[in-house]
Amino acid sequence: MAKIATHKDLRVYQAAFQAAMVIYQLSKSFPAEEKFSLTDQIRRSSRSVCANLAEAFRKRRYPKNFVSKLSDCESEAAETHVWLDFALACDYVTIEEYEKLYK
Repeated sequence: MAKIATHKDLRVYQAAFQAAMVIYQLSKSFPAEEKFSLTDQIRRSSRSVCANLAEAFRKRRYPKNFVSKLSDCESEAAETHVWLDFALACDYVTIEEYEKLYK
């Protein structure tokens, strides 16, 4: 097993980063009127999962802070799910794209 030296070595971080990048690419095709609402929000929440994972990794020596940051990750992931729900309902993403990202 490889040593985990930074947050970038965590599989969960890698998966979250990849999902955020897919969301970024997909959201480029959202309508212009969504720029300051859905597009901005889904990009921010998906990226925040990664940022909070990085912060959690740095605070891993402090259990309460670590758990708090992981809780923030879960909250941001849930927010991203809501924005994905809207993107699907507005026909901005396909059901296949939605299901892959939702997982």
